[in-house]
Amino acid sequence: MKRFSIAAVAMLAASLVACNQASAGSAAISNNASARIDALEKKVAEMESNMEAIGYILEKRAGMSIEDAKKEMEEANKVWDIPVDESPVFGNATNPKLTIVEFTEFQCPYCSRIAPVMKELMDKHPGEIKFIYKNFPLSFHPNARPAAAAAIAAQKQGKFWEFRYALAPHFRELSDSIYTAVAKEVGLNIEQFEKDRVLDDAMNARIDKDFNLGVKVGVQGTPNFYINGKRQDRFTPELVEKMLQEAK
Repeated sequence: MKRFSIAAVAMLAASLVACNQASAGSAAISNNASARIDALEKKVAEMESNMEAIGYILEKRAGMSIEDAKKEMEEANKVWDIPVDESPVFGNATNPKLTIVEFTEFQCPYCSRIAPVMKELMDKHPGEIKFIYKNFPLSFHPNARPAAAAAIAAQKQGKFWEFRYALAPHFRELSDSIYTAVAKEVGLNIEQFEKDRVLDDAMNARIDKDFNLGVKVGVQGTPNFYINGKRQDRFTPELVEKMLQEAK
């Protein structure tokens, strides 16, 4: 039994439609023929969808069913409405070409490595990008939550970004003394900083709000980036540059 490729089936469907359109002037297409064309077009669409899902399975993991792959693809392509709330914002807050949300933390080595990359990207496109920072402290990083509290304390003095980028290289040695040293480095009022960074119930609730939002929108580890509400599994500066060009 011969097997036809999706492309061949699609070409057949297109040729049938074209032939029927060409003959429409001389004779009306029968209801039966129209129904067959509709059924064929639906079948082609279904096959294309299945092939896309199969490609996704092969790329992601073996052993996944087509239906499960389709559900995961839908989730991966979903556009989320991610609120700013109390989060620090850098760049064009009113009419940006791109809105980038980063779910991250301070003890993660990957987050530390990408922090200067993000700084360079934001400094290069401050008028085109709106950058939002969300806390997502992982449970196996005990210093991530106190570091988040220290960054929030810096935010209260209007120096979140300075503190964030100055603290990033210290992911291996996070401690109270490091937070204070970095606070001095970026010019914070130390007395106020020490009061504001206390990890009390209110501070934990603030951090948990970000974390729970991340869980809701499908954050998978750190750092996780969303561009215009869509999760980016392969986030790179090159991707941002490409999307900015497309936006223009």
